[in-house]
Amino acid sequence: MSVFRYAAVVLAVGSLAGVIYAVASGAGQSSVTAQRFVNLQEGAKPHEGFRRAHAKGFCVAGEFLSNGKLAPYSTAQVFQPGKTGFVGRMSIAGTNPTAPDLRSPVRSLALNLGQGDADGWRTAMNTPPVMAVGTPEAFYEQLSALAPDPATGQRNPERIQAFFASHPETQAFLAWQKSYVPTQSLATERYHSINAFYLLGPKGQRQAVRWAAVPAADTPAQPLTALNPDDPDALQAEFLARVRQAPAVFDLIFTLADPTDNENDPTVPWPASRPTVVAGQLLIREAQPETNGQCKDINFDPLVLPTGMAATEDPILRARSAAYAESYRRRARESL
Repeated sequence: MSVFRYAAVVLAVGSLAGVIYAVASGAGQSSVTAQRFVNLQEGAKPHEGFRRAHAKGFCVAGEFLSNGKLAPYSTAQVFQPGKTGFVGRMSIAGTNPTAPDLRSPVRSLALNLGQGDADGWRTAMNTPPVMAVGTPEAFYEQLSALAPDPATGQRNPERIQAFFASHPETQAFLAWQKSYVPTQSLATERYHSINAFYLLGPKGQRQAVRWAAVPAADTPAQPLTALNPDDPDALQAEFLARVRQAPAVFDLIFTLADPTDNENDPTVPWPASRPTVVAGQLLIREAQPETNGQCKDINFDPLVLPTGMAATEDPILRARSAAYAESYRRRARESL
């Protein structure tokens, strides 16, 4: 496998993680900050007014239909039987808002469900099920290994290989990347939470979970319109055409950890034997360009959780939140 092809996927996933921030859990000696990461991410010529990660995307809206099966595990209103509206965003990885859809190695679905501080839930899901590395420091080291050599302007394959050889925790991500085949529609991808969270139950119990948005069984696998490889907006055009005919439907499936699983390590996949709960369905009924869509100004911070959910101690979660906030602050001061 080409180290350069792998590097593209890792950089894309790294952008979604934003795992560079001041480490608050230790002695506070880390010089890695959200500001430094976003500086590196945007480069010398940032695309002003756009997100620094997943710059290209479009808005969606719809509703989550909860079947109530997750209610014994969580008191969150969103998991009680009923309907919760959402505004969301579908995107591809990268910092270029004009990048070709079909060349991106990572696709994403972000949602803002419900309203209000107590009931609102934001989640940013992505096609990879795991992270390549599990700490902000390791990720910064990884970005350094992938950065072009100042003398040549090219990436150094030996430096890249040395990094991965010294980080065995990357193996699960490597295995996923090797087997992953992008689908021909954003409606037929699986989107993963990557990080784990806690569900807080009505009896005070705490259950670690990960989740995935999985296309409903009756979702047409083929694109409704033939994808033009020369169209930079091919995936967006197909999805908008699809939703005009019928909602895009995803099952929201939660995987329950057992005591042997480390909920704080996003690099390790949980065994397929773990129990799952289908909490309901996401129905995307509308889609429109971001320029005039409701998702444009939403910061999809994964730490915005409803009562009945809580964050784990996974350091990547705090890192994502910090980097997303820094990206939001910068683009809020800019004009498209």
